Amino acid sequence: MRPFFNFNVLKEQEMSENTNNAIKISTNELEARLQKAENIRARDGVVWKDKYERTNTIADARNLSDGVHVRLAGRITALRWLGKLMFGRIYDIDGEIQFSMSREELGEEQYKFMKANVDLGDFIGIDGELYHTTAGELTVRVAKYDILSKALRPLPEKFHGLTDMETRYRQRYLDIIANEDTRNTMKMRFKMLRLIREHLNDNGFVEVETPIMQVVASGAAARPFITHHNALDADFYLRIAPELFLKQTIAAGFDRVYELGKNFRNEGMDAMHLQEFTMLEWYAAYWNYKDNIDFSWAMVQKLLLELRGSLQIEYQGTKLDFSKYEEIDYTARMNELLSVDILEFKDTDALKQQLIDKGMFPADELELLKSVPAIVDYVFKRKIRDQIVQPAIVYNYPAYLIPLARRNDEDNRRIDIFQLIVCGAELIKAYSELVDPIVQREAFEEQAKNKAAGDEEAFDLDEDFLRAMEHGMPPISGLGLGIDRFFSIIANQPTLRDVILFPIMK
Repeated sequence: MRPFFNFNVLKEQEMSENTNNAIKISTNELEARLQKAENIRARDGVVWKDKYERTNTIADARNLSDGVHVRLAGRITALRWLGKLMFGRIYDIDGEIQFSMSREELGEEQYKFMKANVDLGDFIGIDGELYHTTAGELTVRVAKYDILSKALRPLPEKFHGLTDMETRYRQRYLDIIANEDTRNTMKMRFKMLRLIREHLNDNGFVEVETPIMQVVASGAAARPFITHHNALDADFYLRIAPELFLKQTIAAGFDRVYELGKNFRNEGMDAMHLQEFTMLEWYAAYWNYKDNIDFSWAMVQKLLLELRGSLQIEYQGTKLDFSKYEEIDYTARMNELLSVDILEFKDTDALKQQLIDKGMFPADELELLKSVPAIVDYVFKRKIRDQIVQPAIVYNYPAYLIPLARRNDEDNRRIDIFQLIVCGAELIKAYSELVDPIVQREAFEEQAKNKAAGDEEAFDLDEDFLRAMEHGMPPISGLGLGIDRFFSIIANQPTLRDVILFPIMK
């Protein structure tokens, strides 16, 4: 019979992957599995079946009584042949269940075919009754089986505890099969996203969608990714933040909106930064930043109780207490650190020299910082934020740091803003939004000067957004929450890659 699969194609692919951290597979293993697939095709006509009618999931079946008939399906993760009897296990995302087959019940031909042609990693459907073995384990006594899908590549040799980090990140599906901790982490992440949506929906928020390709790079201080639109023959930016579009939906009349989606920032990679990340942003008409403190803190506590069962959790050996937060005045703390009034900073070179004279930073470390906002933000992150461990609400920032935030009514050099910082990481940033089109244009023009001076993270001026603001916007407060960073703390994972299903790899 003519082979239905070109073995040489798979062999060449395997050779090319040997230097790319793939799970290695021998030529003999490939040939053996392809031959078994050929045997299945000869018997069944089809190797990779189109469907299987289940009566229950594995999780459902584990709650049923002995004697109940079930039809289950899953990936084979264990096989043990004991002469006329065999035991195996099948897996799906919610767990495993044992099954048994006997030569007497299946018949000689079916039993031998199973033994000769089914491997770990294959998908099968099993039809039979539940019972408990003498060892007390729930098991399916199989009366009939169907081979649903042949795995041409084996699972890792020690897949119960796959530890190679490159393989775990690059072939996340193997990591999830092999490691219960990874499986539980991803399931917890998806549960958290569902809980967030439910909480916002229950409180009158509407989920909306805004463009990912944008004409103007704005909404946050970050370097953008640039892509080219062939049909329009124009360059676009992948969005840094959805902020400007979400505010326009408020101007349209939606009182409360949110978006849970991807943002892109072309900056360095480390344990707490990735270029593609998930951000939650919401905006509420008629709120100020204090309303957002109360609402967001209540949501954070609710999520912790739902996902961890306590407001006291451990993150990488540090005990965190989310039953309370410290309040830190940004301007006052920075003034104390630098012995000057940071609200009066205007000269970039003079500020750099002051930091050098105080021995806080060497000149070469400050060389790439091209504006007062960039320098002040750098000092705060290195000298204050990194030392904050327990939950802290940081407020009272200089206005020049965030051009989209509302100026304080008593002192327009300040803005009405707060950040939630835990373990040196910014989890939440929120502020009363600037809705004054005159001040907003001035702020954008100041950003343009910073950009011209070499600050690659400065905002671009967005005339469409200004036009919307000139048509009138109500009082607004908005909030951004970095999902990956926040969840890494909830799940007690050391890096963002550990809480993302498919992280970007070098």
